[in-house]
Amino acid sequence: MADRPTRLSWGTAWSLARRDLSARFRGLRLLLVCLFLGVGALAAIGTLTGSIERELSTRGQQILGGDIELRVYQRDLTGEERAALQPVGTLSPGYRLSAIASKGTASAPVALKAVAANWPLYGTLELKDGRKVGAPPAGSVWIAPGTAARLSAGKGDTIRVGGVPVKIGGIIAVDPEQLGEGFVLGDTLVSSLGLPEQAGLLAPGAMYRSATRVRLDGTADPQALAETLKTRFPDAGFEIRTRAKAAPAAERLVTQMSQFLTLVGLAALVIAGIGIGGGVASYLDARRDAIATLKVLGATSGDIARIYALQVGAAALAGSAAGLAAGLAVTPLLAGALGRVLPVATGFVVSPQALVTAAAYGLLVALVFTAPPLLRARSFPAMALMRARVAPLRLAARQLALPVGLGLAGIAALALAGAAQPLLTAGFLAGAAGMIALLAGAGWAIRTGAARLPRPRNPILRTGLANLHRPGAQTGALVTALGFGLTAFVMIAGVQTSLDGNIRKTVPQRAPDLFVIDVPRTRAEAFVRQITAIDPAARVRLVPNLRGRILAYGPAGRMTRVADLPEIPDDAWALSGERGLTYSQDVPEGNVVTAGAWWPKDYNGEPLVSVDEDFAKAVGLTVGDRLTIGLLGVERSARIASLRRIDWDSMGFNFLLVFSPNAIADAPHNLAATVEVPSGESAEALLPVLVRAFPSSSVIETGAVLREARNLVDQMSSAILAAASVTVLAGLAVLLGAIAAARATRSYDTAILRVLGASRGQLIAMLLAEYALIAAVLAGIALIAGSTLAWAVIVHLFDFTWLPDWPRVLAVLGTGLALILGFALAATLPVLRARPARTLREL
Repeated sequence: MADRPTRLSWGTAWSLARRDLSARFRGLRLLLVCLFLGVGALAAIGTLTGSIERELSTRGQQILGGDIELRVYQRDLTGEERAALQPVGTLSPGYRLSAIASKGTASAPVALKAVAANWPLYGTLELKDGRKVGAPPAGSVWIAPGTAARLSAGKGDTIRVGGVPVKIGGIIAVDPEQLGEGFVLGDTLVSSLGLPEQAGLLAPGAMYRSATRVRLDGTADPQALAETLKTRFPDAGFEIRTRAKAAPAAERLVTQMSQFLTLVGLAALVIAGIGIGGGVASYLDARRDAIATLKVLGATSGDIARIYALQVGAAALAGSAAGLAAGLAVTPLLAGALGRVLPVATGFVVSPQALVTAAAYGLLVALVFTAPPLLRARSFPAMALMRARVAPLRLAARQLALPVGLGLAGIAALALAGAAQPLLTAGFLAGAAGMIALLAGAGWAIRTGAARLPRPRNPILRTGLANLHRPGAQTGALVTALGFGLTAFVMIAGVQTSLDGNIRKTVPQRAPDLFVIDVPRTRAEAFVRQITAIDPAARVRLVPNLRGRILAYGPAGRMTRVADLPEIPDDAWALSGERGLTYSQDVPEGNVVTAGAWWPKDYNGEPLVSVDEDFAKAVGLTVGDRLTIGLLGVERSARIASLRRIDWDSMGFNFLLVFSPNAIADAPHNLAATVEVPSGESAEALLPVLVRAFPSSSVIETGAVLREARNLVDQMSSAILAAASVTVLAGLAVLLGAIAAARATRSYDTAILRVLGASRGQLIAMLLAEYALIAAVLAGIALIAGSTLAWAVIVHLFDFTWLPDWPRVLAVLGTGLALILGFALAATLPVLRARPARTLREL
């Protein structure tokens, strides 16, 4: 029996691997660079997220303005509710509401924050002049720079808030509570506690929110106190926040931003993995003679695998380690950029979990894409390796199933385990995998089709077409990697320009010119007369406007209390917090009754309510069920008489719940109004008139809101486009890897062509023809796929009209294609400098 070959130990294998491995990782630099960029990006994202979350947690008291906050709409805390809080700490009451600040004919919407004398309980407000202050004295206010600019006002000037003259005591530089306030219409204006009542902004029915902050004594637990208050006052309608969750909206934003950027970074890393595979294949191809020689001398397949797996593994570890260091280094720069967007100054916190996760992603991607070339070098006999240049080696799919399958499963498990929204992450991964599979199929079809097409007469075109399907051609990899990034570019450009088109064209046609909140019921006729006196053609719509909270719902006798729900059902967002309510004798404009019937005019029977059909479906309500709401601290019940389909595109007042007048009309409330005028000039003339005539009302100019919306869309699109550019950079890495992998073959071809008399210009033209054909195919795929995805997002997700700006979309696509062609030619030109004699001697 023949002796079995002696198996090399790991130590011996490492000695051989180290001897062949360059200190500068020559030949494996593409692997190094791809992992450096991908792991570095993921490490920076994870570290930055951890730093922000820690900052939000440690600054919770300053952001909230206390240890615990109780919010309630259209009323103050009752004596019993205050009595429950006073023994546990210091109270600081306040109000939050929308108002109008004016100076002469100029006006600006503001988010009025009326505060007690002991505000803030934690931290201080910083003014532009460097002063650190608390509550302003009576008759004085602190205003934001934006309001000062719109009113052309400064420190010491007098403005009017709700018709009451006040003096500007300073311009706000840093408001420690800004991050915790959430979305507000207008810039913050801080006043003394008595200003809203003095201005008539707290009249019965007015839209305001009382916010009481508490600084706890001793070691009292805010969360335990919150649970106690919910149990003791189950129907009070409190919105309770603690210092641990001082800025839930900001935390959601950071979490969603982190998840999105992580998924984009992961997608880019996976795409770059194609380049990693090409780079490793090129590295092993350059050593195929050495591998074949080792096999002839008796090295087993396992020995070959160990030697070169150690080399590739060392490069992967080095690239990942360098990426982790780079990620930590750039985190402060990213934090500085984010600090200009969010009012939070992040510290530097090293997150071991983020670093381990980033490194794990990098090594798993390296496993998936380096396994095929390593197995190819391991599995084939020496003679096959020596003939690999003219007869490319192909592995059976079953040979790749284990390492590639384990790597992909690890990537998916890691992504899902760290996801805040696993379903969304799974959908993204599935969609990305589907897109990559589609592009891979397109690449295969292009290569197959190019082989079957008639040969062009032009030798340059004939050579360019032949290069698409020649043995070892990387057409499929290039179409997959570059097509993914370009498709993302086209989709984002299509969504951005279509949203912008809707905001510029469609929305202004539907939206009213002015929204007015808190119109006194007793002055409704005067309000209409004031408007029609300026423009008789103006259209005014007035609706009752109340706020209440859904407390219970369901069949009579078996109603579900919202307070008893372990979690809010999907799409049942209306169960969280207070919502706008109204009543009407007629079906509201833009609504269609889809089940049940509307009540007759002058109805005076059992209280009835009409419910949005989507909300009813989400919580399982049908006609005949009952609904209980809390309105100004009083429970009111009504029977569901009908379900409605709401046209949210009408851009008017749309209410989830519409009651019969006899159900809630007796509660104190004001009116809300929309005003449509035929000309923009009339709208501009109306604004200062209404501000002066109705100082306690908030007048909102739609045009200003739309301008802010366009700016927001542009900022978000730019940020997303910048993030998506990572995928294009990953595609470029694949391109460089493909060129590197084919360098030896291209050098051989170039040498033969030059011997046959081809000029340098002809050789460049052949390369340009090849890459131009790929670019043309990529342009078609990206334009069709990206536009289709953008159309689906606009029409089905946003329910808007498809209005892309094709010149801008094509400009984005053209920029990406120009970048690809430029990199391709620049990377291939060194091949043309190879001397034919030297190249042919090395064959």
